Amino acid sequence: MIRGDFSFSIEEILDKALHEEALSRREVLYLLGLQQADEIKKLFAVAQRLRRRYFGNNIFLYGFLYFSTWCRNNCAFCRYRASNRLCQRYRKTEQQIIEVALDTAASGVHLLDLTMGEDPFYYGKEDGFESLLQLIKEIKRQTSLPIMISFGVVPDEVLDKLFETGAEWYACYQETHNAKLFHQLRLSQSYSDRLNKKYKAAELGLLIEEGILSGVGESLDDIADSMEEMRKMGAHQVRVMNFIPQEGTPMHDFPPPPKMRELLIIAVLRLLFPHSLIPASLDVYGIDGLKGKLEAGANVVTSLILSHSEMVGVAQSTLDIGEGYRTVKGITPILNELGLIKAELDDYISWIENERKSYINTYRFREKVLL
Repeated sequence: MIRGDFSFSIEEILDKALHEEALSRREVLYLLGLQQADEIKKLFAVAQRLRRRYFGNNIFLYGFLYFSTWCRNNCAFCRYRASNRLCQRYRKTEQQIIEVALDTAASGVHLLDLTMGEDPFYYGKEDGFESLLQLIKEIKRQTSLPIMISFGVVPDEVLDKLFETGAEWYACYQETHNAKLFHQLRLSQSYSDRLNKKYKAAELGLLIEEGILSGVGESLDDIADSMEEMRKMGAHQVRVMNFIPQEGTPMHDFPPPPKMRELLIIAVLRLLFPHSLIPASLDVYGIDGLKGKLEAGANVVTSLILSHSEMVGVAQSTLDIGEGYRTVKGITPILNELGLIKAELDDYISWIENERKSYINTYRFREKVLL
């Protein structure tokens, strides 16, 4: 991108963002391409101001339960691709999952993220998801915490039942909204099926998290396209994670992107989605990367994993887990340093309820218009 083609200044763009005026595509591309430290500092400052406008100093915390690392897919970037023999495989029992869920809830998180690969054990049976649906209900009953489901592209009949279990969230990251690049990353998978599943989940009343993977060959235009798709689907939580090369995958030697790429995307997401949730994942750079992501405007800390859970992360399977840094206690010093606080659970639940009401009203209005 030739920056000389732009006739506006960063101050003008940031002033528009502060007034929550829509940014043009060229302005978004300009921000994504920032390189000067002083301009990046100004961007982050505005991102923080917009976060404070809607969330004050509150930060939400998500417990991560990766209960099955088996998967039927062969994604080029993923450690747990079906053909990789160099990764740790396990499938936790229902009792083990419940015990870890209870411990994680007691640690002070606001949400439990129940995650697995597209495990053939469940996907390969006609009623394979019934036990998981009952498990969600039981965890909900015992913890009363909001629950996010990250099970992949589940069948429609399962998606229909997720809302009934009490789950609030459906997460199924597209990684990119460039269909050609998608097929290079998610081998032999349907771009449209994965994308449409999130639209269907939203129609059923589930909140949606959409995410992209940065540093896998995408252009700045691709990133801008992803942000527009997030807006179109009404995603309630929008995220980015930098690519980390994984042993035993086709992309093992693919160079990782600079850390700043992820931070710039987080900050631009905050400008475009000031009232939304934007995660700072511990799964990429661990505790060392948290401060920068919060300074870029993130307001959720994700991938909190108890050291005794015997569960792993995704991009960084063991980083900082055994040391206890990926816990509520472990991240608290960084929150304190930045003048941020762990939100009250009631604040998070109220946010969820308001988002659901807002979506339902919007969806009903759209139906009336169509009629």
